[in-house]
Formats: sequence, C-alpha cells, structure tokens
Amino acid sequence: MTRLGRALKGEITPEMNKVASMEGVSPEFVRDGVAGGTIVIPRNIRRNNIAPVGIGTGLRTKVSASVGLYGRKATFSSELAKIRAAVEAGTDAIMDLSVSGDIDAMRREALALTPRPVGTLPLYQAMAEAGEKYGSSAKMKVEELFEVIERHAADGIDFLALHCGTTMDIVERAKKEGRIDPLVSYGGSHLIGWMLYHQAENPLYTYYDRVLEIARRYDVTVSLADGMRPGCLADSLDGAQVQELVVLGELVRRAREAGVQIMVKGPGHVPLNQLKATVTLQKSLCKGAPYFVFGPVVTDVAAGYDHISAAIGGAISAWAGAEFLCYVTASEHLGLPDVDQVREGVVAARIAAHAADLARGLPGAAEWDLKISQARKVLDWKKQIDLALDPERARRLRRERSDDASEGCAMCGKYCAMKVVSEYLGTARQTC
Repeated sequence: MTRLGRALKGEITPEMNKVASMEGVSPEFVRDGVAGGTIVIPRNIRRNNIAPVGIGTGLRTKVSASVGLYGRKATFSSELAKIRAAVEAGTDAIMDLSVSGDIDAMRREALALTPRPVGTLPLYQAMAEAGEKYGSSAKMKVEELFEVIERHAADGIDFLALHCGTTMDIVERAKKEGRIDPLVSYGGSHLIGWMLYHQAENPLYTYYDRVLEIARRYDVTVSLADGMRPGCLADSLDGAQVQELVVLGELVRRAREAGVQIMVKGPGHVPLNQLKATVTLQKSLCKGAPYFVFGPVVTDVAAGYDHISAAIGGAISAWAGAEFLCYVTASEHLGLPDVDQVREGVVAARIAAHAADLARGLPGAAEWDLKISQARKVLDWKKQIDLALDPERARRLRRERSDDASEGCAMCGKYCAMKVVSEYLGTARQTC
C-alpha cells in the first residue's frame, strides 16, 4: 500500500513521524495533510539512504536544486560536485535533468550520493535514446518512453516530473494566441514536437493510468510538469497556461483516487502583480496540491542575476501558498551553472523560502531570526555566524573585511552603534 493509502486508512508511517518532528507539528497533522493531498513525502520504496522531506501546506517551504549531464563537456565529477555543493548549502531535494552521456549511471550516482529526495524527468532520457537510435527524438516509440519511466522508478527515484497535461487542444490554443515565446519548457517542447510529428495525442495523457500504475508500484510521487510554462512576462496567465492548469487539476484528482501522491510544477516568468493570482488559481484548480514553482522570475531583463529575480518571485509565491521552490542560478538563460553558482542559487532560494515562512508565521521561523538578533545585540560574533543561513560565507566575509581588534561591525568599527548603545543601556556583555 502506498503512503497516501496508509494515510487514508488513518495510519501514521515512520516517515510521517520524522517529518512531524522536523517541522514542529503533530504526526496527525502530517497524516491528515498526506491523506488530503496537501502534503507529499517523496520517497521511493527502494530508497534507504534518505531523510524524509515533507512538502506542502503548513510545512516549511522547501528548495530543490537541478543538476545533470548536458553536452560533450559535462562530466560525472562536475555534476557530483554540484550535488555536494547543493546539499551542503541546504537544498531539500535534487533533480537530475541529464540529457546526454551515460544518463543511467548519472542517475544512480545521484541517488547514491544524495541524502535527500531525488527527482528526474524521464522524457529527457527517452528522447536522447531515441535520437541516438533513430537519428531523431521525434521517432521515439511510446513503449520506449514507458520503459524509461519504469527504469527511473525501479532505480529508486522519489519524484517523477512528467508533462501529462500538455494536450493537442492546448497546443492549438497556444498557436492561435500567438505567444511571444511559444515554448520554453525543454521537455514540453520535445514532447510537442513528437505530438506534431506523429499527429497524435500526448502519450503521457492518453496512457495516464499507466503512469499512475508505475508510480503506485514504487510509491513514487508524480510531479506534473507544465509544458505551457510562460517564458516571458508577456505570456503569463494566457489561455494556454490556464487551460493546462485545468487539465492538471483533473489529473491530480485521478492520481489521488489511484493512491498516488502528486504535486504540480510551474509557472516560470510571472510579473509581481500576477504572482498571488497565479498561485491562487493553481491551488483552486489543482485541489490544494503542493505547488513546485520554477523561480518564478519576475523580470525578463535580469540576465546574470536571475537568482535574485527568482528569489523575489519565490518569496512572494511561497507567501501566497506555493510550497516548493526550484532554484534558479545566475547562469539561467545564459549557460550552465558552475559549482559556486549552484551553491549561490540554493542559498538565494532558501532566503526566499525563509522570508515566506516568516510571513506565514510557521513554527520556528521567527525564533531563528530572534536568536540571531539577540546575538547581534551583545556582539556575539561566533553565535551570529553560526546562526546565519550561510555560515561559511558569513565567516569568510567577517574574516576578510573586519578589524580583528574591533568587536563592532566592519562598517563602524569602534563606533559601532550596537556597542555604544548597549554600553549606555547597560546591556553589553561583560567582555565588552
């Protein structure tokens, strides 16, 4: 029986207990969320080296980092280094989005190395293998796609991103509406290319029950990817995106009836004034399913700084109800990120997540900020740095840019306002 099936029967599993302990909520709260579909705990029955992570309503906002082999210059060592950097920076999940090379080996290495849930997008591998076999990814056979999905699940992948809701009707709508950027989803564009080449409906939609059967057998969480994710602000909340959300809502219902945990991914580029509406619409149409947002980036002009744009969008989206942030790096729209940009992207997304958790009043969020404020008040630098979201960077900057003889901050030195006022009010530490 799947985790969702057990929750519906009133059972509290070991994973639910662990998530409750980590989140500061009751096990019953987690069980009820899993039973209602508003919380998912992605964990394949074949995974052992994993700390359970809960994603959904009433829990801390989570962060995912994407890695993967892409192009001739990609190596296992570089991508595994990125995974290590992301985990050290505090990511809650890893997505292996490999599209070239030995994808099977990369996936298995990622699973072995990562103590967090791991997700994949099987369509990438199915298309890559079809390209090698037939000279064109458009010649992929439906059976070959499902064989790859099964392969990923059998290897232990915890959540599978699948474009099940991108239908021919929606493709036709996008064509008529005249989008600025017709398709920016890598998987969605290749899938639609296959559909147009064969003049056939999306096989992940046609054979959705088969997707659910595989997911149920391995207790894999399905992540419904959005092929019509807007790739520029001008396309946000257009008819094609909304129509796909309607279809995704129906697929959410069918997954729950099949005992499969499910979440929904989106939305890409969204202006600030549409973020709350976008999240509210998803939550309504998709029946409260956890929302896994890519960014969102809130301006199209931030090339080189899209991790900042995405942090702004992620914070507002999570405050509005999204629960899972897919990081964006400074290299977005320009190239592939290096290890430092992966780390930076995770930290930026975690800042966004925590800011939203504060705004939503989640248990423990404000206490963290209060503790670091109390440490600042008494100029306890060690404690401040230890409590920082990125202690390594804070420690390095303090070491490089401060006067070791001063207990004040690097900006003010001996004239530190915190130090002067504390001494006047008699609240300074005895060592001052």
